[in-house]
Amino acid sequence: MSITAETAKEHAKDPAVLCCRAEGGITIQAANLEDPAIFDDLVDSGLLKLDGTLTIEQVLGAKLVKTCDSLTPLTADLVEGAKAPAAEEAPAEEAKEEVKEEAPAVTANPTANVQKVGGVLKIHIGEGKDIDIEMPMGFNNGVAVAEVPAEVELPAGVVSGAAPTKELEPKVVRSVTRKHYKITEVKRGPETKIEGTTLYIREGIEEEAVASQELVHQLKIDIITPDQYHTYSNTIMDVQPIATKEGEDEIGTGTTRVLDGVIMMVTGTDDNGVQIGEFGSSEGYLDENIMWGRPGAPDKGEIFIKTEVIIKEGTNMERPGPLAAHSATDVITQEIREALKKVEDESLVVDTETFNQVRRPGKKKVVIVKEIMGQGAMHDNLILPMEPVGVLGARPNVDLGNVPIMASPLEVLDGCIHALTCIGPASKEMSRHYWREPLVLETLHDEEVDLCGVIFVGSPQINTEKFYVSKRVGMMVEALDVDGAFVTTEGFGNNHIDFASHIEQIGMRGIPVVGLSFCAVQGALVVGNKYMQYMVDNNKSESGIENEVLACNTLCQEEAIRALAMLKAGMAGEEVKKAERKWNPNVKANNIELISKTMDRTIELVKNEQSLPMSQKRKEKYD
Repeated sequence: MSITAETAKEHAKDPAVLCCRAEGGITIQAANLEDPAIFDDLVDSGLLKLDGTLTIEQVLGAKLVKTCDSLTPLTADLVEGAKAPAAEEAPAEEAKEEVKEEAPAVTANPTANVQKVGGVLKIHIGEGKDIDIEMPMGFNNGVAVAEVPAEVELPAGVVSGAAPTKELEPKVVRSVTRKHYKITEVKRGPETKIEGTTLYIREGIEEEAVASQELVHQLKIDIITPDQYHTYSNTIMDVQPIATKEGEDEIGTGTTRVLDGVIMMVTGTDDNGVQIGEFGSSEGYLDENIMWGRPGAPDKGEIFIKTEVIIKEGTNMERPGPLAAHSATDVITQEIREALKKVEDESLVVDTETFNQVRRPGKKKVVIVKEIMGQGAMHDNLILPMEPVGVLGARPNVDLGNVPIMASPLEVLDGCIHALTCIGPASKEMSRHYWREPLVLETLHDEEVDLCGVIFVGSPQINTEKFYVSKRVGMMVEALDVDGAFVTTEGFGNNHIDFASHIEQIGMRGIPVVGLSFCAVQGALVVGNKYMQYMVDNNKSESGIENEVLACNTLCQEEAIRALAMLKAGMAGEEVKKAERKWNPNVKANNIELISKTMDRTIELVKNEQSLPMSQKRKEKYD
């Protein structure tokens, strides 16, 4: 692919190679040259040899002496009028010294022309570089007054007469309190209710759940206790907390009641037994296919209220099918929420925690951009339901055009996203992931930065739509006037196109931006740009692949810590080394060690899939 004049300037010292066939006698322009970014792979594969190749700056404007095919390295015998290599620029410190020596000295008592114009003092100094100084003046009966001594000597960085700057205080703009109720047993009964630490689910509710959705043909409830984890299950579509708002409180504010020790799990197939998934699925024994303790996954010891939903054949890859499975399950969840609202015994509250959104004026302002799936098949998410991770009142991001939507950090942690996405299990961020979103939590609690919000943006299918929403992301981040940004994405492949574009749209505005995605071997980026110099890989699988183990390669606290450290370095103007061309797990290990020493903080690394019993499917995949 040919390069632009701007790219040619950036890669002036790189080898010059023709991008396509060129006729002898032409004057070589940037449009005749190939992008140097692809050379390493071509050299490794033996398709390109660069020995003796002239640089781009040498051949631009020179004459090609004979007709050459594409990917021909331009050597001295093929070019007439090649320039000599440009001299290297002097190091920055030497350049500063030269400027300092060339500047004429200014006397301590210069001859100055002083004027008072309105409320501004203007001083013209006739020596040096004709320096003009203007400063606001005080007023005495409407007349500007100033005394200008012949010699003024002030400490560096101090302005005479300036009032001391008052440090702005952090401000709590909103809070959410979670009340935790412990559940130790789940049973079926004549009504849905909570008695002590026992949750009862009404017999026959399955029929109502099925009747609520035309595309749902069957629904079965399984109560999975820890001793039943070695149970076969269809692919896990979602893991959800069970929570409800108190009174008239809305998501992101007020009080939320949440059940501990139990979660909702959505699984299912279509009538033909086809799993409701796309790039792989997690069907199999639960204990072999769940990466326990990940932000979006179950924790060991929890009880699963697992729905097995069967939808109309052929609808597993269309938006209405997965949505119907989730909506039918939410009929059950909503009845549990209503029972939780009725609990009056405050002694059943086992824990209370409060999340504050604190704005920190004067600190580095940052924003988190979370790219969520919106390709229009099963790729969809529901935004801002009435209840945490609910369905009622929510808007699908596909129907909203996938345009960026601003949310507060507390809305995210309070269940503003109901995830329908059925992408590869290992990199899928389920609904519970947002409830415990590591990057939001890490940035929210860091007193050195000011987290202004979280932008959700969908990933459309068509490239023109991808770039449309990406430009809106760039404009929104620009309007926020932030000092730095994060861009995260789940999954890999098609969505990396807009992931890279989001980073470009933010970076081109002079804002340092850190990208977080599963990459490694199988999810390696196929697109890139010059603004993608700060990247964090979410991979935790030993082989660097989509291993179909639920939540194995999703964003965890360890990535959040690395990303925040990297963004701070970027905002401070520190150099971040260029990433290696191929996945190397040692890079992560070295960064973790460096951050741990610098921060004097132990960073706990999560386990990988090798800590699980080996499933037959994974054994075949690895073999």
